[in-house]
Amino acid sequence: MKTRMTLAALAVALACGTASAQQINVKIGVLTDMSSLYADVTGPGSLLAAKMAATDFMKDNPNVKIEVIGGDHQNKADIGTQLANQWYDVEKVDMIADVPNSGVALAIAQVTRDKNKVFVGSGPASSDLTGAKCSPNTVHWTYDTWMLANGTGKAIVKTGGDSWFFLTSDYAFGHALERDTASVVEANGGKVLGKVRHPINTNDFSSFLLQAQSSKAKVIGLANAGGDTINSIKQAAEFGIVKGGQNLAGLLVFASDINALGLNTAQGLIFTETWYWDANDNNRTWTKRWTTERGATNKVPTMNQAGVYAGTLHYLKAVVALKSATDGKAVVAKMKEIPTDDPLFGKGTIRADGRKLHPAYLFEVKTPSESKYFGDFYKTRATIPADEAFRPLKEGGCPLVSG
Repeated sequence: MKTRMTLAALAVALACGTASAQQINVKIGVLTDMSSLYADVTGPGSLLAAKMAATDFMKDNPNVKIEVIGGDHQNKADIGTQLANQWYDVEKVDMIADVPNSGVALAIAQVTRDKNKVFVGSGPASSDLTGAKCSPNTVHWTYDTWMLANGTGKAIVKTGGDSWFFLTSDYAFGHALERDTASVVEANGGKVLGKVRHPINTNDFSSFLLQAQSSKAKVIGLANAGGDTINSIKQAAEFGIVKGGQNLAGLLVFASDINALGLNTAQGLIFTETWYWDANDNNRTWTKRWTTERGATNKVPTMNQAGVYAGTLHYLKAVVALKSATDGKAVVAKMKEIPTDDPLFGKGTIRADGRKLHPAYLFEVKTPSESKYFGDFYKTRATIPADEAFRPLKEGGCPLVSG
């Protein structure tokens, strides 16, 4: 009898040990722009960031097996939706990460909700993702149009840039950025004198810049990103717009843009970001690894790519806490419950509307003489605390927020 009890106890102990070490399988899809105007901002660098997060997490959690795949949405919502459905239904992807292009991201958020999976957006900007279009299956990690508008727009108006003309990318992202910045300009006593909208991935900005120039606005707000921002700044220099007395406001600028423009052209630009590779030792260490693994010593990572890494790590922590990646809504609820803490963005939280909170920084591009080494692009003008950097919870109109 005693032998039977001992064997039974041993069996229970073995079963518990097996359960505690039960393997958890997770599949992550990085849906991004691999070949067009946002490829440097996200693209292969975002895919690498997710793989780095998976490697780091598996090292500390040997019972978790993570597979990371990548796909190119080509900045088209229909292609992005098709890929997402294929990934969720056939390839059994549990979480989609990144998704630059707000139009594509809004479509992915809906598919993700319908399939009860998880979307951790680092690349898209539209604040609607945590506003009227918020979802219990979506976390918006890195930045948004409200943050950009209230960081850059407010700072420029307060220093005398009180008349604006917008050069806007003609899709969901540009419209949201123009809307949010115009609201900030007007709320702080400025005026919007006009706007012109251009197709995404445009090579010739001459007609749009001529309209901006003729408006006589003190500030030309660039409500675009990636290759469009680079081309509009380069062509504005050719038109002598800044020399003529008008200023350019880069409403969404990345380190990759400054790298492409060069400090001679970009010097003096003021903009807002939430992460900079050279801000501290943790960021520098991670960047060194990222550039080595990428095999690209002439590039530095962007805040979007850092956001993919950090967002993926936090997602995986929630999966392990639940011991499952199956129920997307439950995983996102757990992501909101657990405080965020990672090497790149530090400690923070995720609100009920899915907005990840962390500080933002108002940067200015250095002059060539101020820059001491490759990638030494920015000087910090102001730090915006996390509780001020993003739109107040009750002002977004998210149906998930009560009261």
